[in-house]
Amino acid sequence: MLRQVHRWSGFIFSIMAIVNIVAVILQANAQWLGLLAVLPLLVLLPTGLYMFARPYFARNA
Repeated sequence: MLRQVHRWSGFIFSIMAIVNIVAVILQANAQWLGLLAVLPLLVLLPTGLYMFARPYFARNA
């Protein structure tokens, strides 16, 4: 379940980054559009760190 959340957040982030790049190229960049890509990062960071650290915690338990 956690991997799926992480995977879909990464997909959404990629789409938002592409939309932001296109907006910059078209010079229609808005502040809220740039911040829209930050929202999936708030999900990607804790899920990615947890999946990275989980094997290390399992070894020590």
